[in-house]
Amino acid sequence: MRGVQSCPGGGGDRIARLQAGKFSRTAHGVAVRRAAHQLFDLPKVLDDRLALPMIGAEAVEKLRTSAKAQGSTARAFRAFMAARSRYAEDQLAKAVERGVKQYVVLGAGLDTFAYRNPYPDLRVFEVDHPATQVWKRGRLHSAGIAVPPSLVFTSVDFERQTLAGRLEPSGFDPKLSAFFSWLGVTPYLTRESCMATLGYVAKLPAGTGIAFDFAVDPKLLGWPERVALYALSRRVAAAGEPFQLFFRPAELAEELKHLGFQRTEILGAEEINARYFTDRADGLRIRGDCGCLLGAWV
Repeated sequence: MRGVQSCPGGGGDRIARLQAGKFSRTAHGVAVRRAAHQLFDLPKVLDDRLALPMIGAEAVEKLRTSAKAQGSTARAFRAFMAARSRYAEDQLAKAVERGVKQYVVLGAGLDTFAYRNPYPDLRVFEVDHPATQVWKRGRLHSAGIAVPPSLVFTSVDFERQTLAGRLEPSGFDPKLSAFFSWLGVTPYLTRESCMATLGYVAKLPAGTGIAFDFAVDPKLLGWPERVALYALSRRVAAAGEPFQLFFRPAELAEELKHLGFQRTEILGAEEINARYFTDRADGLRIRGDCGCLLGAWV
């Protein structure tokens, strides 16, 4: 066995899978794991000074006294979640260097980038389910985190509305290039809604890019990874947000080319570890290939 496996999961809105009027519970779990990374891991892969205030003092104290948070499973999960956020922010930084001034966080959940945005000319659009955004605004108020003028909240109910139909009226300019992040969301979608969103991004001007993670087809996984994926699937289903979409990496890359993306990059566990977890004394790393990171550019 290769040990505890790291699988995708958690993020913002699970798009059509959220129950009406209820925020995403897995989004809270992801925020707690990002906070745990700030508490327990050095050096930090993702340096997020707002992760702890965002979850609140009570949740932070529970983390500090939790033996489970230092277990191998929890460490593997938070390694993946820290790495995927770091990857998205690394790719955003490169996009900004190329002149991109629009950043869209799809399924934002409790993501904190917009509130520590270091780029004065970058406008950030947080796209999420209305119930999750109401919950997040409450968390921001409780934490004393100000909403910057560069941020636009864009609520979307994907059962009834399209991304373009909500994003563009909120001030997003489809005539300009943009960068998108989409973390912890695609496993919860139908294939149709996932490819429709990717298709919209692919039709934007040259220089546009997106970073997202996806769940790997279980048929490609070894036995330990399948067991880990099954266990995680049961937990998120119990929270009302079941997994339903898996990809074969090579086939997904081809689909993206057909949509109009000119370049793609896929990172599995080996590539993620080489990029973000090399030479660590604490052994923090990704384990298993349940989930991959993907960058795609128009």
